[in-house]
Amino acid sequence: MKRILVPTDFSPLAESALKIAAQIAKKHDGEIFLLHLLDLPLDLVDKGSSSQNLPESIFFMKLAHQRFTEAMEKPYLKDLKIHETVEFSAAFEGIMEVSQNNNCDLIIMGSHGAEGAKEVFIGSNTEKVVRYSEIPVLVVKHNQEEFDAKKFVYATNLSIETAKSFQQALSFAEKLNVEIDVVFINTPAKFKTSKDIDDRIKSFKSAVGEGNYHVTVQSDKNTEDGILNYARKVKADVIGIGTHGRKGLSRLINGSLSEDLVNHAKRPVVTFKIK
Repeated sequence: MKRILVPTDFSPLAESALKIAAQIAKKHDGEIFLLHLLDLPLDLVDKGSSSQNLPESIFFMKLAHQRFTEAMEKPYLKDLKIHETVEFSAAFEGIMEVSQNNNCDLIIMGSHGAEGAKEVFIGSNTEKVVRYSEIPVLVVKHNQEEFDAKKFVYATNLSIETAKSFQQALSFAEKLNVEIDVVFINTPAKFKTSKDIDDRIKSFKSAVGEGNYHVTVQSDKNTEDGILNYARKVKADVIGIGTHGRKGLSRLINGSLSEDLVNHAKRPVVTFKIK
């Protein structure tokens, strides 16, 4: 968490993500890459375009610079190293490119929650980032001002293929100095016997290797409710999950977890790529 990417459109939602990024960066002596994307028509950014288009593109650049200047004056950014970045690119492509080119190790984005699901997550650039990002993505809520995590719940189906993503989660928890609580949700639709679960836990721990964690089995009517109910019960500050890339959020955990988990969670959610 030394190089944190925060995409921004300078909205209150984006500022919530920036505030959280600032808190994490200060704790870990990190730096922030604040990215604003200008998704302009090609004829405005094409190098071979006519000079008559330049005034409009210059206007947007100046406006972005003005907004950056205003953002940099926020008290919570004092003494932080901030990299101002403006890209002429579609949001998803630009975020991926900047994160890779700058060797970022964490992306922080915002989510309105359930009411903003269609706007922010379902089929949106945020979902694409969560789905394809090779590095962890922390999704925070619009009204969150502080990030002082003490309890981190990580939900898993205990499959071997999720071992590496869980290792990332262990590293994330260690860096934040938070307690990690691993939960497996047992549902009627995909019921596992106690022996089945014990065998899966042994195989999972063998694949993961060393680590200070305990696996709790939670029974519920479906995976989403199980995770949310468990997180609420233990007063989790953050929920962690893995994502299968192209298969997306619909393939998380037991293969049936929908985007509703991220949208309905009242707390931040951090995702890790299953490789």
